This record gives sequence, structure tokens and C-alpha cells, in this order.
Amino acid sequence: MSEHEWQALTRSEKAFMVNSYEIDILAGVWGDLDDADQPRPVKELAQILLTLIDRGWIEVRRVAPWTSPSGEEGFQPGELVPRDQLPAILQDASSWEYPDGSWIGSVTLVETEAGKKITRRSPEEMDE
Repeated sequence: MSEHEWQALTRSEKAFMVNSYEIDILAGVWGDLDDADQPRPVKELAQILLTLIDRGWIEVRRVAPWTSPSGEEGFQPGELVPRDQLPAILQDASSWEYPDGSWIGSVTLVETEAGKKITRRSPEEMDE
């Protein structure tokens, strides 16, 4: 990671990056946005997120069911949402809300390998 790259991100961009390394559903970003960013229109926030996606730092996937080896049920990132579908999905306000029932199919943000270089400090930086 370059500390410079992290520091160069806006507060909104950092919120999306945090959401992606937590592998949280999109609605979870509201808890990471600061008070000044929360009133922004979804369309504006979607544009910020698309910029990070286009940099190759975040993927958008759908939540899929998962069963642990011990039989416990949970969730995991599922199928990748194609880039050409993202503008419509991300500008839909319902994509930014917590589902009433199951999270299966909800939009989730997943950090890519390139994104991990932004959110994690390198061994050299940790020695500083």
C-alpha cells in the first residue's frame, strides 16, 4: 500500500474501500460515511463507487448462500455483477437499503487484490 494513495482518497472513497474489505452489503456503507457525506444523492455516491470499480479496487457481487463444513448456514460473495449493469443497479435506491428478509441476492462490495494494496500497509510501511 502506498500511504499516499490512501490519504489521497476522499472520505466517501474511503468509506467504500472499508465496506469492500469488510465484504459488506452496499447498505453497510451508510455506517462508514461521515455525516457530511450521508445526505449525498445515491446517484452521486454511485458515481464515486464506479470510479473505484473502474480503478480495479472493488468488485460488485450478489450475496449467495454458504454452508460451513459443520453445516452452519451463512453468506458469501456470489456472482459478479457485469460492469454494464452497474450504473442502473447502483442508481436504484433500493440497492442501498437493508433487505427486509434474506440478504441473498443483495449487492455486496468485495475488495480486489489491487484494492488490498490500497487498504493494507506493506511490511516496509509497517517498519516506519
